[in-house]
Order: sequence, then C-alpha cells, then structure tokens
Amino acid sequence: MNLYRYPGETQILTDEIRATTSGKYVPLSQGITHYELAGPEDAPTVVLIHGFSVPYPIWDPVFIALIAEGFRVLRYDLFGRGTSDRPKVAYDHDLFDRQLVELLDVLELGSGLDLMGLSMGGSILAVFCDRHPEWVRRMVFIDPAGFQVNSMIWVRLLTLPLLGELAFSLMGEKVLMASVTKEYSDTDRYPEYIDIVREQMRFVGYRQALLSTIRGGVLGDISNTYHRIGKQDRPASLIWGTKDQLVPFELSEKVCQAIPHIEFHPIHGAGHVPHYEKPHVVNPLIIDFLQRLA
Repeated sequence: MNLYRYPGETQILTDEIRATTSGKYVPLSQGITHYELAGPEDAPTVVLIHGFSVPYPIWDPVFIALIAEGFRVLRYDLFGRGTSDRPKVAYDHDLFDRQLVELLDVLELGSGLDLMGLSMGGSILAVFCDRHPEWVRRMVFIDPAGFQVNSMIWVRLLTLPLLGELAFSLMGEKVLMASVTKEYSDTDRYPEYIDIVREQMRFVGYRQALLSTIRGGVLGDISNTYHRIGKQDRPASLIWGTKDQLVPFELSEKVCQAIPHIEFHPIHGAGHVPHYEKPHVVNPLIIDFLQRLA
C-alpha cells in the first residue's frame, strides 16, 4: 500500500508506535482499528463515535463519567484518524459502517446498544441506525453532521480534482488547526486538545483520509436518512453548543424536524464540542437520558 506523504507527515504507523499508546488494537477487513472498552461486562453498552478530524480522546469527559456511573463504554478511532490504519480506500459511509459492524462483531457486542455520535460521528450513527436498527436501543447526537451547510464552500472546493491535493499540500496543517480553533468558544483553555490533533497529523495517510472523507460525502446531506430513523420512534437525545461555528446551531431545527420525538438540549455558550467544554452541564444530561430510559 502506497500512501502519498503530505508535508508534515513524517512517520508511518508501526506496531512499535502503537505499543506506546493506551487502548487495544484489532485487525478488521480494511485494517487495524484502535479502540478502548471499559466498564462491567454485564452493564448497558454505550458506543462513542468521534468526528471528522480528532480521534477518540475527544470523548475523555464522557468516557470517564459513563464508566463511573456503571456503564460499559466503547470508543474507537475511525479509519484515517488517531492510531487506526489509514487504508488507501474510499472513505465513505460504507467504510465507516463496515468498520463499526466488524468491530462490534469481534468484540461480541450484540443488540441493545446505545450509540453516541459527535459531528461527523452523528452522521455515521444515523446511517448505522438506518441500516442496523435491531442493534440500536438509544441514540445521542452532539451537533451532528448530515444536513447541507450551504456556507461550507471550502468543502465543495476540496472535492475538485487536484485542487484538494494542492490545498492540503500547501495549507494542510494551517487549515486543520484553524478549524480546531473554531471548535471551542475559548480554545486557549484546551491546549491538550490541539496537541491531540497535531500528534496524529504526523502519520502518513492522515490528510489523504480527510480529503477522501470529504469527497466520499460523509460530511454531505443525508437528511433523508435522519427522516427514516425518525420514524423508528426509538429514544433519542440532541445536544448542541449555541456558539458552534462548524456545524451551525441553527441546523438543530432540521434535526428536530427529522426526529420529532428527540429531546433537545442547547448548551449555551459552548462551541462545537460542548461535552468537552462544559462536561458539568452535558454529562448529567447524557447520564439522565441513559439511566432514565434503561
């Protein structure tokens, strides 16, 4: 497998590098997946799906809180992110759905799962629930992607042949780090978050995976999917930062229209990752939702 090395991508993921990390690794059909599973084996299982560019440590506040409340919790790095493999394939909904299905199969985690998706992870969650409704008990969306954002001109431009490659070559790190600064209402308070992003950027294949994800439509409009799962009438919760600059807060109305019975919790003053910015507000909402409906 040959991957193009963008500037700044100085290392190839190896077993030696992975041995220095926490969590575990499992080979799936498209490559190795990095995951962490913790909590009592007989407890309700919650699956955490991260977003477009930042790996599973973005779930730290929720992961820790849910385990403390007695849940079994699974989080994992999507292909192309963190220390999961960067296979040279099309990064589309089929890939991410297959990754999750195979991971759940290997870990022998069956039906009755509670799934939580952040940003692009919400889009992946929606597709998974649409395709495998028998596996899902409850859904939690945190400012989910999946509805057309007309202002995202940069996304449309990056789909053009060669232009995306050129942009990622010349401005890859600057563009990605600029997007990180928009995720928080106060980025200076979270330097460790920025370090997580920078760390994974050094591995060959990261930018190629992001570009392929954009071109694969995973950030695109899947509103029809949301409307279908809205008819399943399963418990659902929606959490959204009112100062979200990446997936505008106004799109929460579309999610509520698609899933009429969803519980909606605006998080005032928070940006794109409200669970990380305001865990004292968000964690109780999540725990109440999961415990109340157990």
